[in-house]
Amino acid sequence: MKKLFIFLLVFTLSFGCKKSVLELDNPNRITEETFWKTETDVNSAFAATYSLLRNVDGGFWGVRGIELANGRGDDFYIRNDVADLYRLSTFTNTTDNGVTSNLWNTCYRGIFRANQILENVGEVPMDAAKMKEYVAEATFLRGLNYYILAINFGDVPLVLAVPKTTQEYFRAKSPEAEVWTQIIADFTAAAADLPSSYPSQWIGRATKGASLGFLGKAYLFTKDWANAEATLRQVTAMSYQLMPNYEDNFLATRKNNAESVFEIQLADVGGTDPWAGEVANQALGVTTAQEFAPSEVGGWFEVGPTDKLFNEFQKEKTVDNDFDPRMYATLIWDYPGATFYRKPFSSFKLSFGFKSLFKKYQNYMQENELSGASGASNFTSSNNERALRYADVLLMLAEALTMQGNTASAYPFVQQIRTRAKLAALTPGLTQEQLMAEIRHQRMIEFARENQRFYDLKRWGLLAQEIANSDKVGKQFFVPGKHDYFPIPQNEINTNQLIVQRPNW
Repeated sequence: MKKLFIFLLVFTLSFGCKKSVLELDNPNRITEETFWKTETDVNSAFAATYSLLRNVDGGFWGVRGIELANGRGDDFYIRNDVADLYRLSTFTNTTDNGVTSNLWNTCYRGIFRANQILENVGEVPMDAAKMKEYVAEATFLRGLNYYILAINFGDVPLVLAVPKTTQEYFRAKSPEAEVWTQIIADFTAAAADLPSSYPSQWIGRATKGASLGFLGKAYLFTKDWANAEATLRQVTAMSYQLMPNYEDNFLATRKNNAESVFEIQLADVGGTDPWAGEVANQALGVTTAQEFAPSEVGGWFEVGPTDKLFNEFQKEKTVDNDFDPRMYATLIWDYPGATFYRKPFSSFKLSFGFKSLFKKYQNYMQENELSGASGASNFTSSNNERALRYADVLLMLAEALTMQGNTASAYPFVQQIRTRAKLAALTPGLTQEQLMAEIRHQRMIEFARENQRFYDLKRWGLLAQEIANSDKVGKQFFVPGKHDYFPIPQNEINTNQLIVQRPNW
């Protein structure tokens, strides 16, 4: 991925140039006529498109994206420091919320860039096989951005080509079912031509496994269990495997490991300002770990786990009568010998009376989160966000089988998750509902803080029940049907006469 980082810097520097009103032709300014000439140009465009996935303001795997994706769940709280985030977490947000607007805008920027690649890559001289890969990769990225929009906003405009006129910029919403149809089409097309792997310098680019994994997830959201099963079985036939040590999935030193199906690449390189935007001073890490860290180590302590999550981990001990190793990797709490950022746990003050702090994805082996791992940037982390892990593939496949009544075939996939967690063998003979309850339990503790819980509850139809049955701050304000999705951003309503607001907003 190093080359993609370099391309990103070059791309943003080039497009950051401003044309003077007195200059009719600036030879240093990149235009469509001068840009789409070589594969280097194509890879620069890809780097700029991938970069939006970890954009600090609106990327789904950037700091604000992690906060808004997890913040509404029954396992997560956000304190009242950043007002827009707190309102989202407590279901008191309005249509002009800046964080959700940034997510919407960033996804459509990603779609625009993917469409640009699709429309221009054919003009660049290259091998036909490589051309097919690039088309597949851009199609995957478009599908991924629409996936993010669908799970968060539902009905959204479908833009499948670069607008040529002002009128084409304004589109009416398509029903969510049509959006999912397009997502499935994009992931299906991408999977057909994407490679299974890349040379080391391109690690992190979308692969066949990533496209099939997200395609399987799309089938789960649309309750197409048979196609979900068929798709996810293909991923199990690939080279992915669970890491023996669960925590290896969340350490900066264990990035892009055998369990990683798709990973958002981060690095403590570039400029010194992670919030600079797409200019030369932008750092290519994110500030998520620093914002989540306690104040005692330079963090903003913006979020934390609810006690519902803390208690869920303790429903079952390991075969050695210890806590689930995933609990040790995900949370830090008051147990004998507990240390965090080289300090005893007793050094830290807990917020709002909850019993634990998030350890997952934190750079807790450092003394603090004030600088990146290399010290090159302020507050940035080089720890990649794992957007899709093989554990997710296994549990999705188990769910697809269980929902078809084929519980016997689902057992081995659930058992792989339990075996790594050092839990006893799954009780034989569980009914469909009993096995689904086990899958729901495993997903809650396996994927805590990984942009999964709220969306899992929504597709299971359990949002209202589980939020009510929690210690989440603001749970009394949750309105079923309304807070299942974000509202369409008010700025979009104001500028696009063809679009209407979601019901209840």
